[in-house]
Amino acid sequence: MTNFIQLPEFEREFVRLSKKYPSLLSDIEDVKVIILSQPCGVGKNFTIIYSSNNVKIVKVRIHCESLKKRAIRLIYSYIENEKKFVFIELYFKGDKANEGKERIEQYLKNYLNKNNV
Repeated sequence: MTNFIQLPEFEREFVRLSKKYPSLLSDIEDVKVIILSQPCGVGKNFTIIYSSNNVKIVKVRIHCESLKKRAIRLIYSYIENEKKFVFIELYFKGDKANEGKERIEQYLKNYLNKNNV
């Protein structure tokens, strides 16, 4: 069974951004279909920004219909042995230049402590 989980910070960002960009829900659903078949993605829109034996953190550029030719960035974790995806961060590049490294580090710290890795 594949699981999609959202961090609380991600949920807040999603609500805020989906008000500005109404297509965001369907855009995210499209990405879910892709990563179910290719968990770390394929092509130039996917970048692995962290990799360990069991966990990969991936940044993906999502084509957002509401933004026409611009994109939203999604940061997610793929936990291989659990087949679990954790959505960590969602942002528009025009509002924020890069992903929140502190949030990713905190997520990894919590994950590693929880799983005694």
